[in-house]
Amino acid sequence: MELRHYINLLRKWLWLIVLCTVIAGTAAYLFSRQQTPIYEATSTILINQARSPVRGTEYADILTSERVARTYAELLQDWPVVELTARQLGFDQDFETIADAYQIALTVDPIRDTQLIELRVEASSPDLAARIANTLPDVFRETNLQRQRERYDVTRGELQAELAAVEADMVATQEAIDRLGDAETAEAKAALGRLQSTLRRYEASYSSLLSSLEELRLSEVQTSDNIVLATPAQVPEDPVRPRPLLNGLLAALVGAMLAVGAALLIEYLDDTVKTPEDVRDVSTLPTLAGVMALNGTTPQRRMIAATDPRSPQAEAYRVLRTNLQFTSLDKPLRSLLISSPGPGEGKSTTVANLGIVIAQAGNRVLLIDADLRRPTLHKLFQLPNGVGLTTALFQIDQPVDWCIQDTGQANLSVLTTGPIPPNPAELLGSERMHQFLQQLEQTYDFLLIDSPPVLAVTDAAILSNQADGIVLVVSAGVTRFDMLARAMERLDSVGGRPLGVVLNRLTERASDGYYYEYQVASQYSSGDDQGDGTGDQRPANGRLRRTRSPKTTGQVS
Repeated sequence: MELRHYINLLRKWLWLIVLCTVIAGTAAYLFSRQQTPIYEATSTILINQARSPVRGTEYADILTSERVARTYAELLQDWPVVELTARQLGFDQDFETIADAYQIALTVDPIRDTQLIELRVEASSPDLAARIANTLPDVFRETNLQRQRERYDVTRGELQAELAAVEADMVATQEAIDRLGDAETAEAKAALGRLQSTLRRYEASYSSLLSSLEELRLSEVQTSDNIVLATPAQVPEDPVRPRPLLNGLLAALVGAMLAVGAALLIEYLDDTVKTPEDVRDVSTLPTLAGVMALNGTTPQRRMIAATDPRSPQAEAYRVLRTNLQFTSLDKPLRSLLISSPGPGEGKSTTVANLGIVIAQAGNRVLLIDADLRRPTLHKLFQLPNGVGLTTALFQIDQPVDWCIQDTGQANLSVLTTGPIPPNPAELLGSERMHQFLQQLEQTYDFLLIDSPPVLAVTDAAILSNQADGIVLVVSAGVTRFDMLARAMERLDSVGGRPLGVVLNRLTERASDGYYYEYQVASQYSSGDDQGDGTGDQRPANGRLRRTRSPKTTGQVS
């Protein structure tokens, strides 16, 4: 597709895009305004990792640090820590109940290539979010220290028990030495020596146990990670969500994108004829004219060429008249069949208005309503339909024009259908019909035949061989591609001569470039007299055409 086509497509569906954008943006904004504001407090935890007594490589230390950071990040969110935090903050309920009440959410992320962990706490209360962010690291530090102390409690207890036993032995030995006092006998001196030797052994054991206990304490300190609250959290002033304005803008953008996608999908699935390019692609026929949709369905509004000759629609019918003149330069058109692929596409309105503009150019025109199933022309011109085409065909002894009625428009007459016969197709395809049309061509300059739709019945295919050319009226945005293609196939199968297509009921959205042409035509018509059917006329091709004096013939009204 060309860029112009996409631009016109966006213009066509601009209302949908704007509507979806406004609805999505407004709904998201109002919904966000009704949500509870959530505040976020952030604190940073520094982990001073204990060094292993066995020195490893730097890469191993890095891996260890990353594992420790990830491990602590998980433990910070573990239920024992958060439950103790809730107790520390003075809550009696469990943390899950508190989290539901205040919409609390914890996020713990190690900061890459550092010994820092970032703790983010979201809550509906800004003060509570900051308190949790500052209290949770302290609780975790105490919990972690308690966990590490428990690793040495057994060994420490055994050492302390042995120290107490050795100390008791030392006191008992010292008391025994004191009771001996100054040994005078050899036996007393020997006993005193033994006691003093035992005391020295106890003192050596006591010193060794004290040294072991001190080494245990040192080892405990060296192998314990130090957790520090590096950056305390501040009480947040502004909520992090919802953000009504941002949410509204994002929703509006999404709504616009969805609307554009829906428009493209609709256009892709839409198989109706809307532009002259569609007509050319399906039927290879030129678009002889494009007519904007009429305002109203009354006969006065539908006869736009007579009631409002300066309108863009009337100018479109004059363009159709001019283009028809150029379709047959070698053999001028005397009879033209107007039909459509399906019913209700505006063929009868086209016949009436085309007849008016051709008559305004000074040609004697006869409109023949050959739609013997759903006649319309007598309604448009508000004429009786007691006699007409069927009457003339059955009463061959009467003059050829005795059933023809005057329309009140100069040079324009109408032959209505007359009584509806039970066999329209046989009647239209009869030799009498062919001869009748030849007689009418000798009296009138131009015959416009309104036939039934091509696909509905076979009447149009039968009449196509009796006219010099065929014009198909296609309703823009209604007639489908397959309908136009099948109509062309049916006319080709009987040897019809389609001259072109009238793209009817165009709108500003569907007409693309045509709309601009009609605006120009409307502005031009408002400042230039288009004539009323008398005197010199200026067709759409810009060349003067002198009117001819009307022929005299007997007509009935």
